[in-house]
Amino acid sequence: MSYQYLTIDKFDGYAIVSIDRGDGINALSRQLMRELIAAAESFADDLDTTAVILRGTDRVFSAGADLRDPEGNTSSKGKLIERRHALKIGPDLCDTWERMEQITICAIEGFCIGGGSALSLACDWRVAGASAYMRLPEIPLAMNMSWHSIPRLVRAVGPSRAKLYTVLGEKLTAPQALDWGMIDFMTADGGSLDKAIELAVKVAALPPISVRMSKESINMAANALNQATTFMDRDQFMLSSSSSDFPEAVDAFLNKRDPKFDGG
Repeated sequence: MSYQYLTIDKFDGYAIVSIDRGDGINALSRQLMRELIAAAESFADDLDTTAVILRGTDRVFSAGADLRDPEGNTSSKGKLIERRHALKIGPDLCDTWERMEQITICAIEGFCIGGGSALSLACDWRVAGASAYMRLPEIPLAMNMSWHSIPRLVRAVGPSRAKLYTVLGEKLTAPQALDWGMIDFMTADGGSLDKAIELAVKVAALPPISVRMSKESINMAANALNQATTFMDRDQFMLSSSSSDFPEAVDAFLNKRDPKFDGG
């Protein structure tokens, strides 16, 4: 498959998937999400790659779902079943990356917001530059946090901090994210890719079948109840986005009239 917004570079035992929409924020349009799903699936039969790095540009990982994407406007048009089906793409994206047998390492520079944060949590390890930050604006935007991300978040930081991060919608800086367990390593700005490569090289030097079996066993133990607790999160999104608060909040966000929504 040819990609419009992604490049995939393969090295000895590891690969780098780079996102660049050319918009300065790497907003997750439906086209970009389809490409990211296809990229993850392209490694299914790749027995030579043991680790995969996912990164944005040198300045930003992702601003999350593209609220300006006409193809992604599911709030008012189409039959109910069509709208519900269209909302599968976000959870499918994260689930596909989580299912990969290779160790996945997310390298984060700049901001990592909303769906970008959800995607990073689907990876095995996260590395961030010192000035990077993460944020979930969904609740202030009158949405719920979906994409099957809540169990992954709770697993990473615990229920209390998961509530702080999700409900308040405030920035989580890289030092705080490291302290909470949201990221695994913090580097100097611009150094996240180098650290990710360092980790990928270590993984690539290990017996690949042992790496894959270990990842699968750990994920099975950690994720056993994920489906039971997230199977309705897109239905919850359909409900929350039908409220009168939703269009008003999104309009303020897109037009930057509310200081709570800075940076994303």
